[in-house]
Amino acid sequence: MRLGIIGTGRIARRFVPECVAVSGIDVTVVYNPHPGKAQHFINDIWDIQASEQPVGISDIAGLWNRADAIYIASPHETHYGYIMEALKHGKHVICEKPMTLNGSQAEEAFEYARTHDAVLIEGIKTAYCPGYRKILDIINNGDIGEVRHMEACFTKLEKEDSRELNDTLYGGSFTELGSYVMLPVLDILGKDSRDISFDSINSDKGIDIFTKSDFRYKDSMATLLCGLGVKSEGRLIISGTRGYIKADAPWWKTSHIEVHFEDESKTIFYDEPFEGDGLRYEIQALLELIQSNKSERAGKIKYAEYRSVAMAVIMEKFLSGRDV
Repeated sequence: MRLGIIGTGRIARRFVPECVAVSGIDVTVVYNPHPGKAQHFINDIWDIQASEQPVGISDIAGLWNRADAIYIASPHETHYGYIMEALKHGKHVICEKPMTLNGSQAEEAFEYARTHDAVLIEGIKTAYCPGYRKILDIINNGDIGEVRHMEACFTKLEKEDSRELNDTLYGGSFTELGSYVMLPVLDILGKDSRDISFDSINSDKGIDIFTKSDFRYKDSMATLLCGLGVKSEGRLIISGTRGYIKADAPWWKTSHIEVHFEDESKTIFYDEPFEGDGLRYEIQALLELIQSNKSERAGKIKYAEYRSVAMAVIMEKFLSGRDV
């Protein structure tokens, strides 16, 4: 499969080497609207690649006949436009998180993909890695009983001159990291929360450097923490009526998992693989969906669509209440 890349930032630099680990996919074209940037990106990183160099372009018209699928790694606010343009050119799409910042846009994109037999997935690597899938299996098996509380934390310290800490419209901790901490909450507790609240510590530019979000359900609750200017332990705790699950930091690169009970002598330990930077898992998922037949694809992608739309709705709620 020929893959085209839109965007040449940090995540794209990590994505390209991960493609090498997945058989059956080759990067054939890279697009950046600023002349020369795509080719500079290619020249800078392709010496580590075994595959033939792709073409670097700044005219998006040259993208569509060189790729079967598109990976979107552009700034958040441009995702929706690129998704729809790629889908309308008959391409499968994997888009970096947050896929959109608006619930209705996410719904429209998935509806278009579904009715035109295209694959559209949000690139949240954690969702596809073996360790995280193991956590969901433990939950579904009922090992810790009914889940009543969850705490998910993801922080990293960004440089003061970074885009994330200077973009007053779309930067900040929750837009950058919120998709990760929402992932297990939506997968385990669902989207039908009774209330969602946000509390942030903002920079002098009005950009959140640390955000706490509380989700309240009928019989359960969750606390989500993310930060770009405050450092905390990036762990995941899932508390149930029979025991709890702890995924060590960084939990989004899920590898070591502990299942604890009232009797600590019964603690169970799991160690699952997490290879490379983890992006290979979402790339493999995209490839498998494309190669599956239409009925299999519909069943596999249904929940991923549900989850991404819910994330976009929550992201929209957060942005609408942010004082910038």
